[in-house]
Amino acid sequence: VQLQASGGGLVQPGGSLGLSCAASGFSIENFAVGWFRQAPGKEREGVSCMSATLGTTYYADFVKGRFAISRDTAKNTVYLQMNNLEPEDTAVYYCGTCTYSSDGTPMALVGDEYFVVWGQGTLVTVSS
Repeated sequence: VQLQASGGGLVQPGGSLGLSCAASGFSIENFAVGWFRQAPGKEREGVSCMSATLGTTYYADFVKGRFAISRDTAKNTVYLQMNNLEPEDTAVYYCGTCTYSSDGTPMALVGDEYFVVWGQGTLVTVSS
């Protein structure tokens, strides 16, 4: 059981970048998978989450209108398209199984009773 993230890199402000997260050992149609990020000196925060059965999408307020999560169930892969990137988006991005709060904020799963899987991080740097 694992998630393999890829696609990070250096991009100029206003540019775009796409991330991929390939799941193995489980189906993304059975477990919600999403994206998180951690900037230097800050706590990890939820970016986006896609529900398992219906593929409903959830976004943090700070990426709404700029980022888009999608999936290819045949490839068992979740994607994050990031547009209009800002220097504040610089962080290590992780994919992982996820959930969401009552107001739609993406959240990490915490606790032994949950199916918690994390991918390795991929660095996204937004700089001129």
